[in-house]
Amino acid sequence: MKESTVQKKKRRLIFRSAMLAVMVGLIIFALVSNLNDDKNVVAEGEQAPDFELKKFGTDETVSLSDLEGQGVMINFWATYCEPCKEEMPYMEEIYSKYKDKDVEILAINLDATDLVVRRFLDRYGLSFPILHDKNGQVMDQYNVGRIPSTLFINPDGEVEEQVVGPLTLEKLDGYLEEITPET
Repeated sequence: MKESTVQKKKRRLIFRSAMLAVMVGLIIFALVSNLNDDKNVVAEGEQAPDFELKKFGTDETVSLSDLEGQGVMINFWATYCEPCKEEMPYMEEIYSKYKDKDVEILAINLDATDLVVRRFLDRYGLSFPILHDKNGQVMDQYNVGRIPSTLFINPDGEVEEQVVGPLTLEKLDGYLEEITPET
């Protein structure tokens, strides 16, 4: 009978140690996440830094300076980001409406491998430009921490609004309306 009590104590000790390790891990994760939350993208009212990236799957490049005079939405995303997956159909739904109003949507992908991005694009059938920031240079230039992160740039090239986190269709429509050039 003593051995079963010893076995129970041993199992309890292992269980408690495992739970403690999980809790410590969660605390470390929370602290690191909060530190990254303080890392904001380019501030509102600032001039958006110029960049040049290739359109995914082509040799064609797009630079922000090529879109001068237009409203531009820049969305930083990755295939492993669940909120990013939820936003993509909203962007696709609204793209043609704002493209006709001189507003461009640029979705900058942060994945390292082409294959997962290709599968994602095939699945969602996206028509707006998908740019590939394989090395993270634009992500660093814009000081992006969490994804999805979205910047709305007015026709003068200034950051009008920045949103860290997912967008609803209604919010997306409102932000895009704000950066639509006056006709």
